[in-house]
Amino acid sequence: MTATAEIKPTKVKRFRLNWVNSFLWFIRVAAILTIVVGLIGSIQLFLDGEGPSLEQWRDLVVSSISQGAMYGLLALGYSMVYGVLGFINFAHGEVFMAGTMVGFVAASSLARNGLWDANPFLALIIVLAVTMSTSMLTAMLVEKVAYRPLRGAPRLIPLITSIGVSFFLQYAFAGLFGVGIRTYPALPEELSGRVNILGVPIEITKLLVIIVAILSAVGLWYFVTKTRAGRSVRAVAEDKEIAGLMGINVDRTIVTTFALGGAMAGVAAMMWALLFRSVDYLTGFLPGIKAFTAAVLGGIGNLPGAMLGGVLLGLFEGTGPLLILAGLGIPSVSQLKDVVAFSALVLVLIFRPSGLLGERLGSEDRA
Repeated sequence: MTATAEIKPTKVKRFRLNWVNSFLWFIRVAAILTIVVGLIGSIQLFLDGEGPSLEQWRDLVVSSISQGAMYGLLALGYSMVYGVLGFINFAHGEVFMAGTMVGFVAASSLARNGLWDANPFLALIIVLAVTMSTSMLTAMLVEKVAYRPLRGAPRLIPLITSIGVSFFLQYAFAGLFGVGIRTYPALPEELSGRVNILGVPIEITKLLVIIVAILSAVGLWYFVTKTRAGRSVRAVAEDKEIAGLMGINVDRTIVTTFALGGAMAGVAAMMWALLFRSVDYLTGFLPGIKAFTAAVLGGIGNLPGAMLGGVLLGLFEGTGPLLILAGLGIPSVSQLKDVVAFSALVLVLIFRPSGLLGERLGSEDRA
């Protein structure tokens, strides 16, 4: 006689209409209607000749993509640390700020010595090396001093510690460099013009920012997916205990993770100098928040999602006010770009809570 397996009935998930679901659906429908009405209004303004011209739209899109690429590189640091340790390193914006401030010292020194104007590309490479080294060392120092002693503590404690480290770095650099705004030297004429790409004139600085961001993201992807150290990072992110039993040095791998995130923040610091030039001890605050927003937008712990979220966030805040708010008749829309960016995050999370490309979490974070 053969034993028959007991067949268990499968549970069918049923949609329950309660006040929470009703409210979320109301927000979804209202958001879609608002976006459609705003788009129609903006198109009508463009047809009437009252909106931006095609050339202005082109420049706006290129500028938004370049700024979004900077957010994406910063978001990579948030995603990597969260993927490995399971908490948000809110001091990452100040790691970026450290690169911008020390990079300013290097750029000013090169300008005084004449190399900034004589050989601008070599000068930029030197400043890039300085910003990357500074941000890497700052990130590694923060991990060693602030986070490693709290490795086994509840996650809320490292989170609160990261906020304290953020304030400490801000005012430490304020004491070292002062609270005034510092301005990078003006770019030489070789980098101040435009270049035609497929018949489209693009500013050299913004094109350089986009190229550097792509190369940095590809380099990080290759390191994480193709090298032995990168495989160790992925193993520790999946399960630290099992990775340690397999002979992986967990502490060294975590330091590597912070170093990689710091390196990307250093590249973003150089991009900030090319785009905006002005820096101070609070430079990392708002870009850090937006980079964290980009990481959540793309899917926390997902490296391609972090870059995608950064680019989309740049597009949202750059084009959203003119594309949506202007069509709704809202005045001074250029001052509302931050509102558009964070509203876009809320809407994406309402429609897709795990982010655009989905979260990638270790076994300890999958509850």
